[in-house]
Amino acid sequence: MAALVVLVAACSEENNGGEQQASAQQQPQATPVGTVTLEAQTVGLVEEMPGRTVAFRQADIRPQVDGIIKERNFTEGAFVEAGQQLYMIDQEVYLARVDAAQAELARQRATLDQTTKTRSRYDPLIKSQAVSQQTYDDAVAAEAQAKASVAAARAELEQARIDLAYTTVTAPISGQIGSSDYSEGALVTTNQSAKLTTITQLDPIYVDVTQAGGRLLKIKQAIQNGRIKGVSEGQIEVNLIIDATGAEYPHTGTLQFSDVTVNETTGTVRLRAVFPNPEGTLLPGMFVRGQVRQGHLEDAFLVPQKAVMRRPDGSAYAYVVEDGKVASRDLTIEKSQGQDWLVTDGLEDGVQVIVDGVQRIGPGAPVAPQPVETAKAAE
Repeated sequence: MAALVVLVAACSEENNGGEQQASAQQQPQATPVGTVTLEAQTVGLVEEMPGRTVAFRQADIRPQVDGIIKERNFTEGAFVEAGQQLYMIDQEVYLARVDAAQAELARQRATLDQTTKTRSRYDPLIKSQAVSQQTYDDAVAAEAQAKASVAAARAELEQARIDLAYTTVTAPISGQIGSSDYSEGALVTTNQSAKLTTITQLDPIYVDVTQAGGRLLKIKQAIQNGRIKGVSEGQIEVNLIIDATGAEYPHTGTLQFSDVTVNETTGTVRLRAVFPNPEGTLLPGMFVRGQVRQGHLEDAFLVPQKAVMRRPDGSAYAYVVEDGKVASRDLTIEKSQGQDWLVTDGLEDGVQVIVDGVQRIGPGAPVAPQPVETAKAAE
């Protein structure tokens, strides 16, 4: 009997062990996945936009009188100050015109003096009817005509002096002067279309960037309803990246204005920023990328782009860890920010987002989360 009891107990233990082993084989194994724990934060909105540099001021120098260039008083490529003499046009003809205008003004003043004296002598005579009314009226009219002739002669003299001043061609603005298209001995005319040279002011310098019209409208609406904060008129800062070198420009600019119309071809709006350019690094016409700071969003999340997936309809989602299992979360994405997506809805503080191993899992699958550094998660 004792042997029978021992045999039955042994069989029972073997059966229990087999059932436990079978149960363990039926439970799925937890899949190791890499996760990043996210916390809500205040994220600055930085829009990167393509653009080009534009001269702050540019002046084409053209002659305003006819004549032969006698002197060129600048070095091509040098910096010139406003008011500095650039060219000298032959003045002989214009000096003679000033002398002639002065002589004509003197003659007309003499005529006016004579007519005024005649009218003055007739004033007492007309009262005693010693002269006819017609004679007196003629004297008054002659004096008025003489005054008008003096005014016309004075205007002619002023015009002659202006033309004489135009023979000295000066710089209207300060800046870098270009090459001279005319040299000494060249004939220039008042209405010619060809310029003598060009002056360009490079410090400061404008940068024109473009932004999608729809995106700009959304940002303005978000600012108005308070979702985007930290935007002050005239205080929007802009950083610059030079396309040719990929280097960041060392000076920070300020946004000046945005156009009030949308380009019909591209659907974009032009934004203009002004940058200091003391070293002359930026030249007009260079391709650049402007990074415009357009406020900040509060309670937002930066999710590595590799963690976000898209459905056929374009909606975004990500896998997170909940109670050791995979759960799917629908995301509201504001925009891309470097190697991350800026997410404004769908996540909460402390959530573990799966960034590695998403191809081996699905909703409800058990996982073994393994923390991944944020820098590696973005790679």
